[in-house]
Amino acid sequence: MRSRMRELREAAGWSQAQLGERLEVSRQTVNAIETGKYDPSLPLAFRIAAVFDATIESIFFPEEGA
Repeated sequence: MRSRMRELREAAGWSQAQLGERLEVSRQTVNAIETGKYDPSLPLAFRIAAVFDATIESIFFPEEGA
């Protein structure tokens, strides 16, 4: 799964650690989501969408060809 999370985080001026605090996850989890190594749970995806005031579909989308 690909995401726009890094783009949105950087536009907000937040570090990975700051976003992790807002989401109640570690900086490592934020990094893993941003690099596509970890797909967030549905509850976490909803929290991410809420933090960025966006829809889940506008942040996360399937890999091309998947």
